[in-house]
Amino acid sequence: MIGNFFHLPSHRRFSIPFRYYDPEKEEMQNREDRIKRELGIHEKKEFNKNYRPNIRGQFRQAMGNSSKTASEARRRSNTRLITLIVILSIAAYLFFKF
Repeated sequence: MIGNFFHLPSHRRFSIPFRYYDPEKEEMQNREDRIKRELGIHEKKEFNKNYRPNIRGQFRQAMGNSSKTASEARRRSNTRLITLIVILSIAAYLFFKF
């Protein structure tokens, strides 16, 4: 009974096996790279130095959520808030008046 009271669990090991590892493909790629270096073949990778990814808001656009619906939701939220404040202020006025 006392032994179970002070029981400390052992640590768990963190291990993720490689799922998509293909040693033959990696070996072939290394061989191709080595041969291209020996022959002096350089693959030209064209890229734009001025490119800057613009991912802000891309998820909303992809999901079809336009700014129009966001502004409508904001407007409805503000209307509800103002209505709630007016109702509470009227209730407080009537409570303290009587």
